[in-house]
Amino acid sequence: MKSKFFLFGLIATFALTMGACKSKQSQYQNVYEQARQKAIEEQQEENIEEMVPVEKPKPVLNDKFQVEKVTSVDGNGIKEFSVVIGSFINKTNAESLKERMTAQGYNVVLAQNERDMYRVIIATYDNKADAIYERDRVKTKFAPEFNDAWLLQQGN
Repeated sequence: MKSKFFLFGLIATFALTMGACKSKQSQYQNVYEQARQKAIEEQQEENIEEMVPVEKPKPVLNDKFQVEKVTSVDGNGIKEFSVVIGSFINKTNAESLKERMTAQGYNVVLAQNERDMYRVIIATYDNKADAIYERDRVKTKFAPEFNDAWLLQQGN
């Protein structure tokens, strides 16, 4: 009989001990979750402060444009100033780059110059400043792949 009470007491003590551990564990978990939530909120506040409207940088209008007469291979219009991201002798290579950039949402124009070089034009403008700005944006966005993007002015 004494052994039954002793065994019952031992089981009860063990159960109480385990129960106490669980409450400490859940308290630690609650504190951790609160601290984590606070850190997330602070990070979101910092991100909001960093989201300041960015002004379009003023381009240097004396940037050099390569002047050449090009004609559209695919029927898309070419304006006076364009941003070229690739030049190829092989039309298949030019088309491959065009397809890849079109899949990313760009209205790419495939053009050919008088020396039968294919130009992959990612953007074309009537305005010189817009072309310069876009060239710089493309270089930054796709660095280092298109660090050699250049400006083309349609020749006569």
